[in-house]
Amino acid sequence: MYLAIREMRFAKGRYALIATIMVLVSFLVLFVTGLAQGLSYDNAASIKNMAATHFVLEQDSNHRFTRSQVGQQELDEARAVVGQDNAEPLGVRMTTVSPAEDTQKIDVTLFMVNPGSWLAPTVTDGKAITAQSAGQVVVDQKLAKSGVTIGTVLVDQASGTEWTVSGFVQNESFSHAPVVFLNEQEWLALQAGSRAGAVSTPEYNAIAVKGADDQVSSLSAALPKTEIITKSDAVSAIPGYKEEQGSLLMMIAFLYVISAFVLAVFFYVITIQKTSQFGILKAIGTRNGYLAGSVSLQVLLLSVGSLVISVLLVRLFESVLPASMPFQLGASTLALTCALFILMSMAGSLFSVWKVTKIDALDAIGRTAA
Repeated sequence: MYLAIREMRFAKGRYALIATIMVLVSFLVLFVTGLAQGLSYDNAASIKNMAATHFVLEQDSNHRFTRSQVGQQELDEARAVVGQDNAEPLGVRMTTVSPAEDTQKIDVTLFMVNPGSWLAPTVTDGKAITAQSAGQVVVDQKLAKSGVTIGTVLVDQASGTEWTVSGFVQNESFSHAPVVFLNEQEWLALQAGSRAGAVSTPEYNAIAVKGADDQVSSLSAALPKTEIITKSDAVSAIPGYKEEQGSLLMMIAFLYVISAFVLAVFFYVITIQKTSQFGILKAIGTRNGYLAGSVSLQVLLLSVGSLVISVLLVRLFESVLPASMPFQLGASTLALTCALFILMSMAGSLFSVWKVTKIDALDAIGRTAA
């Protein structure tokens, strides 16, 4: 430890350069990780926020809500297996709305949930809708940036149906589109084409279920013409989710590899430059383990120090980022990212450690004498 710190104090410029590069790389790793987590949450926030453990979808729907149709019969059978309060209908529809007397068009996702159920979100502003609320919806707070306020009338571009905004919810989005929540009465009216119409056989896109694994197995047997998927499966099936996350995860993986490679090259060059010094130390009896530990400690100190600075920079950037930019870096994700970065940095130092152990004291001293 003494040798490692003393050498770093002696060659401040050299190690400051390495530290600067590591700060930049680790900052980029943390920032892209936070961006990936933020985009993941923004893409599927409404599904992730649900207390459901599984979803019942139509067979061959490829795990996608918008391709599935289930009816009242499937809902009744699901409730018979998991309990009346543990199965709730869910409707999902992508559409475009416009505030009344406004030409602005807003892409949204309609979610049909039973008000008061465990699927219904918490209203943060205004009032919640009830099962009897006619022509009223609650919407995600993002719509406020488009000029939507409580009392705004939204017009569905596809059907011409009008809804009045009665309240706002937070962090409710699907496929990067803000969610508009409506009750079953409005959902059935939307299916019929008008509020005055009647639908004899209501259809939903999915049935949200809270149940244990044994109940799910029984549910599969009771509903053979359906597919039962987990919440993670439902999230992964959202259009563009896997492609978006796959691209970002590939970038993060390459950043880890690049950081390890850059660190390996820097320390290998430094090790070659210090071959004669290492040879002299070996000649006076210094063990390989001590020298290898010195190199490893230098890498560890640089990695930890650069991560501390990077975390502070990321938190600073997070505080000034616009609210429209999805960015999330929770404590668990931050800890895992830092641990992986340190692990890759230590892996990058192994080549230098191997080189140190292979240095022959007599050859090194001979080269110095020459």
